[in-house]
Amino acid sequence: METNQPKIKAAILGATGMVGQRFVQLLSNHPWFEISALTGSDRSAGRKYSDACYWRQEGDMPAAVRDMQVLPAVPPVNAGVVFSALPADIARDVEPEFARAGYIVCSNSSAYRYEDDMPVMIPEINAEHLALLDSQKKKRGWDGLIVTSPNCTTSGAVFPLKVLNEIFGLEKVFLVSMQAVSGAGYPGMPYLAIADNVVPLIEGEEKKLELEPRLLLGKMNGRERISAPMSISAQANRVAISDGHTICLSVKLSKSASLEEVKAALLSYAWPEEIKQLPSAPLQPMIYREEADRPQPRLDRNAGGGMAVSIGRLRPCPILDFRLVAVVHNTLRGAASGSVLNAELLKARGFLG
Repeated sequence: METNQPKIKAAILGATGMVGQRFVQLLSNHPWFEISALTGSDRSAGRKYSDACYWRQEGDMPAAVRDMQVLPAVPPVNAGVVFSALPADIARDVEPEFARAGYIVCSNSSAYRYEDDMPVMIPEINAEHLALLDSQKKKRGWDGLIVTSPNCTTSGAVFPLKVLNEIFGLEKVFLVSMQAVSGAGYPGMPYLAIADNVVPLIEGEEKKLELEPRLLLGKMNGRERISAPMSISAQANRVAISDGHTICLSVKLSKSASLEEVKAALLSYAWPEEIKQLPSAPLQPMIYREEADRPQPRLDRNAGGGMAVSIGRLRPCPILDFRLVAVVHNTLRGAASGSVLNAELLKARGFLG
């Protein structure tokens, strides 16, 4: 999908943090958006971005943002779309200020994920949930809107679950995650806490993993979202991996199916053509690995530019029906890139520009 229209000005809230830096990196040469404003904490506001931000991404800080002044995270800003990389406790107050002031807010925060009028979006999975925005505007009286992204691990798990639920129905899901240290932000965990170790607790994570797939796979009834009725049991672990979350899934289907039928469904599922045309979307959003020992985070996290979810190790489950493994890049598909793709969908649907 190409456009000759002027680029839409984009502000990044929380631009000095790790996810904020990812937004800067992704938007610095985006065909539809251009960075027009960067915001930060009281400590950063008023300083040049190159002075306020310790750059921790691959390559150099983009030259176009180095001399930009970091602004306070309050409207007005010179932007048509706002990307939020704010912590949840700060986003809870700041994001509605921007939506109230007429801005389109694409949030990576969990602050508003579970409100009944907030789309939790992955464009390939549930683009129809944009219908919730009518309810959001009426309920809140905003001139703008908020669209949220799901948890980074949910972003990987939900792709195979989408296919299985659409084709066979899902009754039960058992999910075990092995999550990279980058998911904890910078500086992450102390070396002596994570090296040679697995930490079987990520505060609040299991609740998210048990709720969010049900929201994403829910059906719209007019302007109301009905959560998918499956039950999910999750266990979340932090492991000594830099990037890339690994998710082990066991599932019970609603319909009887053979291993060959399940594999065929995962291989042949028709992902929406509309989404494939968006600049950040991979042509193949879910990649099935035939190798016995794949997917692996080091080998598969960058598939599709970090936007494709890799799955494999499909086999029978002696307790439920089938089990498999998924890998997702947690700071790209699971964070900043996912929010950028949401903004692209909003533009394609006429909400922007």
